[in-house]
Amino acid sequence: MTQIEIGRLLRAGTTGFIAGCRVSQLDAPAFGALVRAPLGNGYQVYGLIHDIHIDDDGLVRQLVTAENVSHEVMRDNRERRIVPVEMSVLAVGYEQDGQIFHLLPPRPPLSLDVIYLCDDKEVQRFTSAGRFGYFRYILRATDIPIGEVLAAHLLEVKQKTKDENWVENATKELITLLRDDYPTLMSVLGVLGEVV
Repeated sequence: MTQIEIGRLLRAGTTGFIAGCRVSQLDAPAFGALVRAPLGNGYQVYGLIHDIHIDDDGLVRQLVTAENVSHEVMRDNRERRIVPVEMSVLAVGYEQDGQIFHLLPPRPPLSLDVIYLCDDKEVQRFTSAGRFGYFRYILRATDIPIGEVLAAHLLEVKQKTKDENWVENATKELITLLRDDYPTLMSVLGVLGEVV
C-alpha cells in the first residue's frame, strides 16, 4: 500500500471534513479523488475531495497589486506560505476491522489526523465493496458540484482500476437513482459524457 500524505485534518463532522496542506503538497490531491483518514484500531474514514481552495492573506493582497513581483518572491510565497491549501471532503464510507461500509462513519476523524490519497488498490477495494451505496451521499449533497464530482471520481476509478464494467455499471446506477430528477440526471449525464 502506497502512503501518500496529502494533509492534516482541520475540522470534521459526520458528513465530511476539511483538511489542510502546504502549497508544496498540492500536486498530490485532486478534485474528485478518494482519500482516507486512518484513525487506528482498524478504523478509517473514506471521502471524496469536492473543493480545493487557497485563502488569501495580507502579503498576497499586497503582492497582487504590486508591479514587477520577482520570481524569487513568488516562489518564496508559494513554497513557504503559512496559510494552508484547504480541501473539502465529503464522507462516503468507512472501514472497520477490515470491512468497508458505504455508510456515514460512526465518528469523524480528529483534528490533525493525517489524510492520505488512496492508491490504485485502495480505490479498487473501496469501489468494489458494496453496490454504489455511497452515491446517495454525493447526490444528496447540496453545496457541491454533483456532476463534476461524479465525473472526476468515475474518471479516477477508470484510470486506477482499468475496470470499464464498473464505470458502465456506475453510470447505469446513477441513471436509476436520478430517474425521478430529470434536470439533475441531464446535468450529471452531460458531465459524465466528457469522461465515459
